[in-house]
Parts: sequence; C-alpha cells; structure tokens
Amino acid sequence: MGKSVSVALFSFLVSLLPSVKAQTIDLKPVWESDTTLRTPECVLVEPGKKVIYVACINGGPALENKGSFIAKVGQDGKVIKLKFTENLNSTKGMGILGDKLYVTEMTQVAEIALATGKILNRYPIEGAKFLNDIAVDTKKGVIYITDSNDSKVWALTGGKTSLVLGGDPLKGTNGLFVENDQLLIGNGDGSLLSMDIATKKLNTIAKVSGGIDGIVALGNKKYIVTEWGGKIWYIKADGTTELKMDSTKEKINTADIGYDSTTQMLFVPTFFHNTVKAYSLK
Repeated sequence: MGKSVSVALFSFLVSLLPSVKAQTIDLKPVWESDTTLRTPECVLVEPGKKVIYVACINGGPALENKGSFIAKVGQDGKVIKLKFTENLNSTKGMGILGDKLYVTEMTQVAEIALATGKILNRYPIEGAKFLNDIAVDTKKGVIYITDSNDSKVWALTGGKTSLVLGGDPLKGTNGLFVENDQLLIGNGDGSLLSMDIATKKLNTIAKVSGGIDGIVALGNKKYIVTEWGGKIWYIKADGTTELKMDSTKEKINTADIGYDSTTQMLFVPTFFHNTVKAYSLK
C-alpha cells in the first residue's frame, strides 16, 4: 500500500472517531444522598420541577412492612421532606398523572396528592401478588402496572383496573416506560420488549444479561436500563447494548431509575445501600 493511500486511510479512520463517540454516553458522578433514604427502590422526576420523589421500602421488598414512605428530594441531593407520604406498604414504582402521584404497594396502587402528600385512594388489583413498576400514558390517562410474581401488566383507568397482558413471553415483568404509542416492558429474562398500545403486538428491542428493573428513554430510540443487582446498560438505536456500570461486586444495587431530560441527569436508587446517586449524561 502506498504511503499516500495509508495516510488517506488513517485520516478517514480518525474522522470517524467523533461520530463513534457520539453514539455512546458517559455517566459522570455528581452527588450521592445521605443514608436516610432507607431501601430506595424507585426515583421519579416531577416534570418542570427541580424535585425528585424517592419510594423507600424501608425494609424487605417482599414483606408487608407497613413502614414504607416516599421522600421528596431536591435535584441537588438534599432531602426536602423525608416522609412526604408515609404509612405505605412495600412501595416500589411511581408515576404522575395530573396533580396526583401513584405508587405501587404489594397488591394495590396508592393515589397521593402531589400538593400535600396525602393518600387519597387505594386501588386493589384482584389476584395481585407482587406489584412493581408503574408507567403513565398522560395523553390517555392510563396508568400501567407490572406484577412481577404473576408476570402480568395491568391498567388503572378512572379508578378501574383491567388486565392488559399476561402469559408468554412475559416472565418476571418489572420495568415499564411509555414512549409515544408504545409501552416498553422490562422482562425477567433481560429482554426489553415494546408493546404497541393499540394492538398489543410485542417486539423485542434488545436484551441484556439479567432482568430489567428501570427503563428511561433518551430519545431517538436510545435507552438506559438497569438490572437490580448493580448493572446499568445503554441501548443504542440499533438494539446493541453497552454495559456502562457494574457495581455487583460492591453489592451496590441499581434499582428503578429516574431521568430528567432537560438537565440530562440520571438518578439511581441503590436499594440496600440506602442512597440515591446522581449522574450527568452531558
């Protein structure tokens, strides 16, 4: 190969580097909360506010502990009100619809006033075993809920519950996220599924090494998902995956994440580590 050809080829390869880098992300640590957030399972960003809500199980995740609470925390990591809502039962996933906050308990969904933290209603789901995550279709007013132990997806609409999906290929369903007309479902086998809300047709977007807990969308068909054991994955638009963080050896969990697209901040509840960690994606 001639020298001029070699130089040209090298220059071409170098020119590709920025575009390759642009296809990935970096997680830069920003802060870690104090340890008053006991067994934090889920972080939810309130749109348009510099506030996050943290669902704290405050005990074993599968126990009827009655001592769970939701904390209100600033996006700087400082606790605004530790027990914004208390007297909850093994809280996990959360979602906001209008002026209300919804959170799963073991077999029911609690409805909470965002303005006050007061519990307004509870909606039992018949036959529920282990309700887990929540995702909200704000346009249609539908709240979706997973039952991880029963491998089902439920809907809560106008105070009434209905079964959306069950059976194969659902297994150990956990994370949920609504994106346009699709409901993203984190499966226990590591598959990130996409369900067409109108037809209920399922497609597989990607697959990681273990069950998917948290799901956030970055836009342009790119996602971040977590495995509860301590892994954070970046999913590219073509479905390929990158492991961005692995804290399994340190036994630091990565549960149901929250994301603020305006600040590009990712909030990670560490469960048994009793903190929330914030990372910048900028």
